[in-house]
Amino acid sequence: MKIQSINPYTEELLKEYELMAPDEVTREIAGLRQAFLAWREQPVSVRALFVRKLGAHLRAAARRYAEIITREMGKPIREAVAEIEKCATLCDYYAEHGEKFLAPEDAKTEAKKSYVLFQPLGIVLAIMPWNFPFWQAFRVAVPAILAGNVIALKHASNVPASALAIAEAFRLSGFPESVLKTLLIRAEDALRLIDEGKVEAVSLTGSDKAGEQVAAVAGRRIRKVVLELGGSDPFIVLDDADIEKAGRMAVSARMINGGQSCIAAKRFIVMEKVKNEFREIFLSRLRGLRIGDPMDETTEVGPVARKEILDSLQEQLRDAKAKGAEILQSEHSCAKGFFFPPCAVFDTKEDMKILTEEVFGPIAPVVIVRDEDEAVRIANSTAYGLGASVWSRDLERAERLARKIDAGCVAINDMVKSDPRLPFGGIKKSGFGRELSHYGLKEFVNIKTVVIKE
Repeated sequence: MKIQSINPYTEELLKEYELMAPDEVTREIAGLRQAFLAWREQPVSVRALFVRKLGAHLRAAARRYAEIITREMGKPIREAVAEIEKCATLCDYYAEHGEKFLAPEDAKTEAKKSYVLFQPLGIVLAIMPWNFPFWQAFRVAVPAILAGNVIALKHASNVPASALAIAEAFRLSGFPESVLKTLLIRAEDALRLIDEGKVEAVSLTGSDKAGEQVAAVAGRRIRKVVLELGGSDPFIVLDDADIEKAGRMAVSARMINGGQSCIAAKRFIVMEKVKNEFREIFLSRLRGLRIGDPMDETTEVGPVARKEILDSLQEQLRDAKAKGAEILQSEHSCAKGFFFPPCAVFDTKEDMKILTEEVFGPIAPVVIVRDEDEAVRIANSTAYGLGASVWSRDLERAERLARKIDAGCVAINDMVKSDPRLPFGGIKKSGFGRELSHYGLKEFVNIKTVVIKE
């Protein structure tokens, strides 16, 4: 069986890849197991040196890796280069702080000595999505590997070139063989690895449906899981906000990666007093977006990654139109490619699919509210709880609202973004567990207590 890498801009087949046979997967898992036994014995300081080299390699090869991303999933080249650079920054952060984060912690008890160790678990299966093909994999792999684990990477089936390039990056940075291995396998094969007890832990970034499947299988085998799933992030504009800044940033927050981001702003909740000003600024910026060839440095919005995403977006927009929404869509003239022109949707109703489902593409629904209480109610009226933005000149007011919003992250006067220094993750159907910071580093370790008596 084969999987295909297709350029979403040209719609051309880039390459076909053979999926691994069961015996090949068995050999790779055995290699990972053997690598783990040696890698866990390396001091954290030594592992950190490899991670630092990885960051340097990414910077040196940033353009080459970025072009792989852009050709394979359509992200504008500027964003793809920024993604690689962010991965390098992640490496720098953990190389610098990892040893301190993983140092044994003393605890005062009645015993002569009590302390806590942070020891690796083993093989971590990373089931990763296509939208940030390097960043999503690196933010799992780097801290887990620094902690002494090894990684079996099962990437999305439409980005096999990116998946293999990630393994190459680790190899060219000098990591021992099989500290990270890319497995070209089907989703059901990944579930089988968990169910057969071949891995000690799983990290999944994907849909809530995929999260349910992975959590169910891992639960049967009592395996540690971190899930980063979908989002329907509210972007709340209060009546005392800097509307010029909020309106322009709203477009950036929605259209990053063509709207194909879990933490993209997906519902714009605007107070009635400033709705007209917000609408004018938002539409002006939206209509000014440059749409086209993602390899062009001036392009701001490229194609969506796959044909089926177009079908889903069109259905969500049809539903909104049938229920009375006003739809204002950008013009687009490309004759080929998986393009969906960015659009804003006004006169929204709470039962529209663009509000009840996750919208993974450049559709921006706007909801008008009377006051703060209604803004919070609408913000929390979703099955998801990943991120949120609040816009106000009154920071005390904004912080008060932030505490009321059901989300793993709230940005005030900014768009939601991940940062290696801060924990990242969600609640409700957005998943559980945390990535990044010292919290993420300690997700895949055995927190071992040692007590010494006289």
